[in-house]
Amino acid sequence: MSDNDDIEVESDADKRAHHNALERKRRDHIKDSFHGLRDSVPSLQGEKASRAQILDKATEYIQYMRRKNHTHQQDIDDLKRQNALLEQQEHHVQVKNPLMFSFNPVQISNPKPPSNGAPEQKNVLQLLSPSKVRALEKAKSSSQLQSNYSSSESETEEPQSRKKLRMDAS
Repeated sequence: MSDNDDIEVESDADKRAHHNALERKRRDHIKDSFHGLRDSVPSLQGEKASRAQILDKATEYIQYMRRKNHTHQQDIDDLKRQNALLEQQEHHVQVKNPLMFSFNPVQISNPKPPSNGAPEQKNVLQLLSPSKVRALEKAKSSSQLQSNYSSSESETEEPQSRKKLRMDAS
């Protein structure tokens, strides 16, 4: 045997060892991936399962999550429709009763004219204490809510619940 034959044998052995190491690494990666998949499926967490069982349960879980996502998307769509309906009702009430939604304080004249001779205009809110201003604003918002509630009760069409809307759509 010559030195060249020894190098070829060593290189063949090295190639085989390298190939075996790569194959072992690939199998370990697949094994770790199956363990990760098993731990991601709630019904298999912490259990020992074959690869076939892991794939079957993972498939079932994915289908379950797709159905659940579809249901949630329907809920989102129903809520968007309800929001649009409520916004239409709010707009209708605002058009019907514009004074209720615009709080413009009345301007009053000061009995003493300023130095330039023109009457001084003051905002009514400037004459009130901050606590009274807050009370007025609170009363305004409470009357808006009460008005919205009473106008929605008097309307013939009552908004349907989400579940009812979804059932009607299907």
